[in-house]
Amino acid sequence: MTGPDDVLLVHGGTPLEGEIRVRGAKNLVPKAMVAALLGSGPSRLRNVPDIRDVRVVRGLLQLHGVTVRPGDEPGELVLDPSHVESANVADIDAHAGSSRIPILFCGPLLHRLGHAFIPGLGGCDIGGRPIDFHFEVLRQFGATIEKREGGQYLEAPQRLRGTKIQLPYPSVGATEQVLLTAVLAEGVTVLSNAAVEPEIEDLICVLQKMGAIISMDTDRTIRITGVDSLGGYNHRALPDRLESASWASAALATKGNIYVRGASQREMMTFLNTYRKVGGAFEIDDEGIRFWHPGGELNAIALETDVHPGFQTDWQQPLVVALTQASGLSIVHETVYESRLGFTSALNQMGAHIQLYRECLGGSACRFGQRNFLHSAVVSGPTKLQGADLVIPDLRGGFSYLIAALAADGTSRVHGIDLINRGYENFMQKLQDLGANVELPQGV
Repeated sequence: MTGPDDVLLVHGGTPLEGEIRVRGAKNLVPKAMVAALLGSGPSRLRNVPDIRDVRVVRGLLQLHGVTVRPGDEPGELVLDPSHVESANVADIDAHAGSSRIPILFCGPLLHRLGHAFIPGLGGCDIGGRPIDFHFEVLRQFGATIEKREGGQYLEAPQRLRGTKIQLPYPSVGATEQVLLTAVLAEGVTVLSNAAVEPEIEDLICVLQKMGAIISMDTDRTIRITGVDSLGGYNHRALPDRLESASWASAALATKGNIYVRGASQREMMTFLNTYRKVGGAFEIDDEGIRFWHPGGELNAIALETDVHPGFQTDWQQPLVVALTQASGLSIVHETVYESRLGFTSALNQMGAHIQLYRECLGGSACRFGQRNFLHSAVVSGPTKLQGADLVIPDLRGGFSYLIAALAADGTSRVHGIDLINRGYENFMQKLQDLGANVELPQGV
């Protein structure tokens, strides 16, 4: 249940206009913080957003003896792992419920301490993210794993050894697990069918700065030659392309004009092409990207999500809100998370016309096609949205509800807004900076 301080009243119908700033990527920064555990000296990470996932990892690092303090510039952290130690199981458990990132502590802790304890894991409920695969990968490196009360106890009786791993699907989390484990393992690790998202490349840059030897081939193969020790790093995190696209979709859905300072073209090229096809306008300069609705009708499109360099699944939900305002039938085929279209039921409650299907409605069959998942959508528009009571289901879905409420006529009560803090830094202040008419309920 959400408390009164976790509810936002949104008075819709006002275009979002103004400037906001995005900082480092949620899908890179916490992982780069974990990587600091591998070093023999301190690391400096810059462009760090103040989001809950960062605070969770900071707490977990401190539990394990890592000193984490602010650096000289805003958004800078200095992480010193000189005195890594075992953490109290109850303390780990208290931190871990709100994040899946603790699973990535396994490899570094096995290298530093010879053992690790990983409790139950949280995260957004958008489909299966099998943790078992992470443990199987660690076994291949030579770790032993024992189920204990409240989680899993891992041990490395000897130095972990390089191995050959073929991913059944280019999972970002599994690729990160292999990278963070293989860099100090003895010998060579070959990872096939790896994820190659920009955040993965940036993590590889971090590890290379620390002294790792990692090469990426064009066929999704990553080769890691283990080294005996790693040092610290000094790194500026790449900008959050997922948050940038969320604000771009908000500009489109509310007929607004938003300058996203810090947004970067290179990591957003696929999104920008789709945004232009829908009818959105954008202008790129050295400091960021301006997104706006140029007037007139938006265009219905056929959209298929995919792993990078395809259209990212995290871009899909906010853009679907804008597609409810496009003329004609848009087709959305979700191929990454089987349950990610569940958020559309609330949009229908607000007046959208979105029909879900079990069939693959994209250009190619996907792994969900014969498995009874509602993973394709037909969006009929344009439809006028009306304010409603909304309960946020997950991070990107939550931001999508916020966009829908801002675009709708009337007032919406959005419950569970604290979930948005996981990935959107200071979003309440940003809404106010863009002229959104939002308020906390009276009595808070």
